[in-house]
Parts: sequence; structure tokens; C-alpha cells
Amino acid sequence: MGFNATCTPGQDAGAAMIRVTPEVPALAIYLDPVNIAIQLPPFPGGSDVLMRFCRELSREASKLADHLGSQEGRHALAEGDPDVRS
Repeated sequence: MGFNATCTPGQDAGAAMIRVTPEVPALAIYLDPVNIAIQLPPFPGGSDVLMRFCRELSREASKLADHLGSQEGRHALAEGDPDVRS
């Protein structure tokens, strides 16, 4: 199933590994108030696909967190970054 969505995390946003059933793990993203669950693809090798995706997501989320934690990331919006549209 494909779709595109843009969401922003609320004050109580979070994420967790959950179990849909004892045998089916999933990644839950709680954006406050939007919730998304990313489940195992229903085809052979689906667990490998989800594993690679989760590792890539982890890497890229760490890059974003590092950027936001840096001087450049924290102040880009406040200082009028030319890429920011009003």
C-alpha cells in the first residue's frame, strides 16, 4: 500500500516496537495525534526488508537529530535560513 503524508510530532510523540501478535513485530510511530504502524511485508523475505528499512530509518533519524542538536540546526529557522519559506 502506498501513500504520502506529512506530519509533525506533537509534544507527546514517541515510537516503540510493538507486537501485533506474538509472532508479528511492528514499528509504531505515535506522532500525537497521528499514529502509524509499520508491519512486516507479507511476502517471503519480508522480515529482511523491514530489518533493512528500520536500520536505514535509525541511521537517517540519527543524522537529523544530530543536525537539529547542532548550532546550525537549532538556529537555522530563527536566523532566516534562505531555504525556509514563509
